Amino acid sequence: MARMSGPGSVLEVLGVATRLGLTSFGGPVAHLGYFHEEYVVRRRWIDEARYADLVALCQFLPGPASSQVGIAVGILRAGLLGGVAAWLGFTLPSAVALVAFGYALKTIGVEDVGWLHGLKVVAVAVVAQAVWGMARNLTPDRNRVSLAILASLVVLGSRTPATQVLVIVAAGLVGWMFLPATPPASAASSTTHVPRGKGAALVSLALFVALLVGLPIARQVAPSHPLAVFDSFYRTGSLVFGGGHVVLPLLQSEVVTPGWVTNEEFIAGYGAAQAVPGPLFTFAGYLGAVMHQPPNGWMGGVWTLVAIFLPSFLLVIGALPFWESLRGRSSSQAALLGINCAVVGLLLAAFFDPVWTSAITSRADFGLALVAFGMLVFWRVPPWVVVVIAATGGALIAKVV
Repeated sequence: MARMSGPGSVLEVLGVATRLGLTSFGGPVAHLGYFHEEYVVRRRWIDEARYADLVALCQFLPGPASSQVGIAVGILRAGLLGGVAAWLGFTLPSAVALVAFGYALKTIGVEDVGWLHGLKVVAVAVVAQAVWGMARNLTPDRNRVSLAILASLVVLGSRTPATQVLVIVAAGLVGWMFLPATPPASAASSTTHVPRGKGAALVSLALFVALLVGLPIARQVAPSHPLAVFDSFYRTGSLVFGGGHVVLPLLQSEVVTPGWVTNEEFIAGYGAAQAVPGPLFTFAGYLGAVMHQPPNGWMGGVWTLVAIFLPSFLLVIGALPFWESLRGRSSSQAALLGINCAVVGLLLAAFFDPVWTSAITSRADFGLALVAFGMLVFWRVPPWVVVVIAATGGALIAKVV
């Protein structure tokens, strides 16, 4: 076995993560491939078994899986500050781009701009691709398909954040009681050493729960728009299982329903998020910028980014020391199967509303969405290229119509 490299510095982690943040296109699955090539094969910071353990842990936790894997690798490499550096480097490039796009959008608006409508259309293709891939992987049999459809129907019937959370919890209970699961075989050579004790992990988990429970109470006791925004984005980051595109339905209900962001602004930004590298959760930075008038948009973007990513830090720090015992329990795996079914159902509901209803208003829109879907799924065109083509197509459709 190749010898692993020794402990590294925070600046080293920041440099490598920033390069990944500038070049990692393609979504969470692709990100994990880039991480494997960089951290395991090229730099040998961790071995294959340990990397597989980290991926399994972050798939099990709510939040953006690829970002959490990067945070965990940074912690193992250079301690807690290494985890912060890994997150900052991987997140900053796309966050800057999307906050800047939010600034521009507040200036030009979203009405009657053809290329922006093209961004909304490409979101249809992207979410359809996500539903297609996740449904094949996470609902492979009749029971799980039925659970996903039921979850979708419940969410469509009541588009409130509380309903979506209850659906996730209920699906986990159904999975725990009725879905059989075989715990994954533990890699014999994997002993995930974490440079933090269980005491720090317990403090981190306690803080995670305290914020999840306390923020909704605080916003009722002392009403404040910044506090309400932080609570909404923190709760979204705490309850999104599957990461990536699954953040769409929860965020939409949190920011569009209270009127902080319009449906048009939301879908246009989501389409633009496909054109940048790095984690899709940086879409939160765009939303924070759009909620505020310039020159305060960047502060709103930083506020929402901290809120949505904070649960990931707390959960990774809190779960790492306990992962070996947790992953061996079949009940935990069964509950996760049920939660994954709910994830598919939530994404399916979001595909209809707001994505489809906001973007597809004519035959030309449907044709453009169909072409974009074919490019993504069958022709394997890079997402950023599809975004550019769809924006151009939207502009042409606006001129013709």
